Amino acid sequence: MKSIIAPSILAADFANLESEVKMINESEADWIHVDVMDGEFVPNISFGIPVVEAINRHAKKPLDVHLMIVHPERYVDAFFKAGAKVITVHAEACPHLHRNIQQIKALGVMAGVALNPHTPVSQLSEIIADIDLVCLMSVNPGFGGQKFIENTYAKVKEINALIISKKSNALIEIDGGVNLQNAKSLLEAGADVLVAGNFVFSSTNPKDTIHRLKAI
Repeated sequence: MKSIIAPSILAADFANLESEVKMINESEADWIHVDVMDGEFVPNISFGIPVVEAINRHAKKPLDVHLMIVHPERYVDAFFKAGAKVITVHAEACPHLHRNIQQIKALGVMAGVALNPHTPVSQLSEIIADIDLVCLMSVNPGFGGQKFIENTYAKVKEINALIISKKSNALIEIDGGVNLQNAKSLLEAGADVLVAGNFVFSSTNPKDTIHRLKAI
């Protein structure tokens, strides 16, 4: 399977959001990654349900909604109604993670679990067979443009081994610091989905940058 490329709208020009979404529509991107931050689980606030609805009105690609928030169960239905096709919650924010995953899957969308850089892969052992996606944070969540954490390669391999051992179909998504220098190594380690924010939107030709990521 070819890799899935998911540009992160967090790095887009919010004053021209419709045109930025149109650019992704016209590109070879597969998903639109939407980072929702609440200022509590992570030290930043991004946007909420009305902005996701606005993105969805113009999007022709599935919305991959990453909830970096506490109590995500309170908002899952609303983000589903706003247009989410993938909903990811953080293991660190969900003391009843299995229940959270059941809630998402009952909506008929892909259910993902995200892990912060310090969180061991073993946290996924009892849930990996029930989820569709593992979102591995390769930077500390909260801000775009951070430096890629090199230990990510080892964690991708560890997650891939867990997926195989538990006979899971989960995809491995990498979120943070992805670029043309590390994308190939990430895919070779077992990654399936590459999230790219600043690398895409700060480039002189975002559609070509997406094309180059997709071509790896």
